[in-house]
Amino acid sequence: MKYCVSTLAAAAVMLGGFASAEEPVQMKLGEGHIIFTVAPEFKKEVPANRIIEFEFSATGEDAEKSDGRMTAMGAGGSLEANVARWMAQFQQPDGSKTEDKAKVTKEQIAGQTVHTVDISGTYADGRPFGPKVQKEDYRMLAAIIMTEKYGNYFIKFYGPEDTIKKNEAAFKKTISSLEVK
Repeated sequence: MKYCVSTLAAAAVMLGGFASAEEPVQMKLGEGHIIFTVAPEFKKEVPANRIIEFEFSATGEDAEKSDGRMTAMGAGGSLEANVARWMAQFQQPDGSKTEDKAKVTKEQIAGQTVHTVDISGTYADGRPFGPKVQKEDYRMLAAIIMTEKYGNYFIKFYGPEDTIKKNEAAFKKTISSLEVK
């Protein structure tokens, strides 16, 4: 009996070494037609509300600061209106205009137009029309995926600036993984 238990334990250890890596997490939007493979730096979370289709978190260097939050959703409104609303959520410590410091770029990924937005400053965090908490040294990276067939989708990654910087490549990798089927 002792031999049998030892053999089973050894087999379990050996097989554990051959276990395959965990499958990558995919975000499927637009009834499964818009697909992103999420970089492993992001941990899947329960969406904070019904508007958000997917939510993920990412940690920074400083455990005392909050995690970054990445959300994905379909939404209405024009590109300009959404970008203006996001910029209005940030104030600059030196009093300058956020619009003058933010970066908005446009590229093609998988045949779709993708606008990326990079904003930093003091972030007014809170629900629409609710009270806001001012969070200094915050940053938002956002991608607006514009498809003719399936509508527009918004992926936002925001949190403490150092957390976003640490995970910026992972965010870009996720956005670059776009597939449309």
